[in-house]
Amino acid sequence: MKSAVVLLPGLNRDRDMIAALTKISGKAPATVWQTDTEIPDVDLIAIPGGFSFGDYLRCGAIAARMPVMRAVAEKAAKGVMVIGVCNGFQILVEAGLLPGALMRNSSLKFVCRQVKLKIDNANTMFTRRYQPGQIIRSPVAHHDGNYFADAETLARIEGEGQVVFRYAEGTNPNGSINDIAGIINDKGNVLGLMPHPENLIEAAHGGSDGRALFEGALGIAA
Repeated sequence: MKSAVVLLPGLNRDRDMIAALTKISGKAPATVWQTDTEIPDVDLIAIPGGFSFGDYLRCGAIAARMPVMRAVAEKAAKGVMVIGVCNGFQILVEAGLLPGALMRNSSLKFVCRQVKLKIDNANTMFTRRYQPGQIIRSPVAHHDGNYFADAETLARIEGEGQVVFRYAEGTNPNGSINDIAGIINDKGNVLGLMPHPENLIEAAHGGSDGRALFEGALGIAA
């Protein structure tokens, strides 16, 4: 399985994502820059975390309008899998590839700690290596991760199983509505989440709870 990582000014988790995909797949991902208008033939596109364009205007707002994101949207429309982590999630929302909005944390403070996540939907390509209701650990590091959607949108994504991850056991770090930590699009090929699964994939990280997400997305056998 081939993958690609989107690079944008201000992202600081690109090396983490590249390292995770290389370790898990055995192949270094291709990298695509903000001005690229084409993406190689890959199975998974990852948009890592950080502070693209300094989080000016709104987190992800400028990045979402870069040429490379039009190429990502075209690939997603053709069924290519896309994952956005932290700022990557914000970019996917700003680009209209996922519904809702990501607002300032309810504490008005940057949070950097470990949380617990519940697998709310294990019937996706990203979560098929987990069990329904399974609780996993994952680090978070963000200032604007408070997920919000209007009542109609919230009812739709809840009713259609588009909520994939929820903060569990009282560890919601940002005030997200319904403890939402990650959602998927209605076609099931675009996932956005605030926690960083790429930073918990091996013993050196203190655990490997995030590894199964990438193994599922890359089609790696258990």
